[in-house]
Amino acid sequence: MNAQISFIEGQFSLIHIPLTLYASLLQPILRILLPHGGPTHNTLDPEGPLSGLTSTNNHHFLNISVTPLECSIVCHVSWAQNVFAPLISRLPTHQAKQCHISKDTYIVFSVNSAGMEAGQRVMDLTAPLAMAAIPIFFITTYYTDFILVPSKDRQTVGAALLERGFEFSENESAYVVQAPSLNHAHAHSRIPSAASSESAPPSTPPPSNVAELQIRTFKQLRKRGVVPFVEPGLHLVQCSGKEILRDDSYSGSNGHNEDGNEPNFLSTIDPKFYIGLISALVTRPRFLSITLAQDDAPSLLLDKSLLWLFGNSIAGDVDGELVPIFLDLGDLPLESTGIVCGVAGKLCEVGRRGSGEAEFGGGGDEDGAELSYLSTARAGAVILSKGGAGRALEALGPLLETTTVVAGEK
Repeated sequence: MNAQISFIEGQFSLIHIPLTLYASLLQPILRILLPHGGPTHNTLDPEGPLSGLTSTNNHHFLNISVTPLECSIVCHVSWAQNVFAPLISRLPTHQAKQCHISKDTYIVFSVNSAGMEAGQRVMDLTAPLAMAAIPIFFITTYYTDFILVPSKDRQTVGAALLERGFEFSENESAYVVQAPSLNHAHAHSRIPSAASSESAPPSTPPPSNVAELQIRTFKQLRKRGVVPFVEPGLHLVQCSGKEILRDDSYSGSNGHNEDGNEPNFLSTIDPKFYIGLISALVTRPRFLSITLAQDDAPSLLLDKSLLWLFGNSIAGDVDGELVPIFLDLGDLPLESTGIVCGVAGKLCEVGRRGSGEAEFGGGGDEDGAELSYLSTARAGAVILSKGGAGRALEALGPLLETTTVVAGEK
């Protein structure tokens, strides 16, 4: 696998909002998505100047995910403390306690890789950190994979990557590797490690190999009563906002930058995409995950029934149908480790045994989609094709010593 890992500027917070309070906190959710870089803040803008924006007034990184389990937000600490925290504090005490802004801050790094199936890529990227006892959150987007780790673990992350064959490139300001499957390269780790949801006491030594990590992961999930489930009729598409060329007449018709205003992401993205996004969020969608990153066009993982809101403003396979398998991890601490690597690794194994191919494909177009993963504040979602999701549920049931369910049957 050829991979490049680059750290994104800034420190980030992870916010959990229960769905029952989504409407109460919709204003700051929309506020963080508004175009930035306009006139200087006035007295009606209590938060004052905000950090975490590029020179072109785009977010260095932002993810907003609405799922059947929660609303989860990853944003710069400035936005968490100055936009979300004041409004949460104004809620009745019993409601405010249900929301959570992480006390620890996180760093985000982007992963550009090629030459490997998505499921194996998830496994190989998370294994070095999982074996080093580092808790992570993993977000797959249309363009790039993103990994969140606690800021305090930055040096350990670097050591873990170097241990697994990465080299730091001064030219790229990034860690790079050119190697076969990373999780096969080193079976043992001398660094404390892990990925996103299997917690072990500090006195417990780190797992010696990926197989042991998987055993620990599913033991922890069974202990916490985690039952994988799917939502009836919920099918997703993964797509991107269409970019507008600088000399496109459409850009001129909107007057972007012609009046001297600072640029923002609407300067290069079809405004119909932005209107569709706001419209979808106002409805409290069954599923929507939007990721804004400094080097990519907006990436969207969306309930397929909401496609009509976006018209022709999106690019991607809008005819595909992906199915999310949800894991409610609310009873596990944020510092838990091993979920992403453990679950993805086991499903990759099952997929290879079941189909004779690298992923959950069975030879038909419907089953050919690759495995991806979305971490949210208190949950995880494995994204697969319809056929692959069915086989994954069958595989996870025995591992968790329970019967997987469809929502509403729990």
